[in-house]
Amino acid sequence: MNTLSEVVGQICKMLIPIRDEVFYGNRESSVGICTLSSMSLLKEIADSDLLEKVAVAGRLLSENKGIDVLIRYVLKNPLLRTIIVCGTEVSGHRAGHSLILLHKYGVDKNNRISNSLSPDPVLSSSETEILQFQRQVKIIDMIGKTSLDEIRSALDLL
Repeated sequence: MNTLSEVVGQICKMLIPIRDEVFYGNRESSVGICTLSSMSLLKEIADSDLLEKVAVAGRLLSENKGIDVLIRYVLKNPLLRTIIVCGTEVSGHRAGHSLILLHKYGVDKNNRISNSLSPDPVLSSSETEILQFQRQVKIIDMIGKTSLDEIRSALDLL
């Protein structure tokens, strides 16, 4: 990442503080749900019986640091085998788009997510971590879906 984007990121944190929200469910489940920027959907999932069927539900707001955090979480949790990516994209960042492309194509020699249209899809995760992430999990692309019933149906098919 370049210095300008880091400075802008710090300014945004001060002006628009965004809490990290993660909800933990069934530790024996192999499924995680990522709601992208859909906070209301994340809270709906946390307050529903779906949380009993998944290991974790959280959000993803950035195409770089957020994906790095997600990769490291997955690698520390070897039972996690499937991530349902749903909810609304963060305008401009397209973190879900970048996550799907990372899983499909990986990164180039500069650690930039291949084929990503996000503004700064450069990761700090190592090539080894990325390859392990790609092998460990399957990604279910439900970007744009915000209905609890649709997510429940996808979960039931697993």
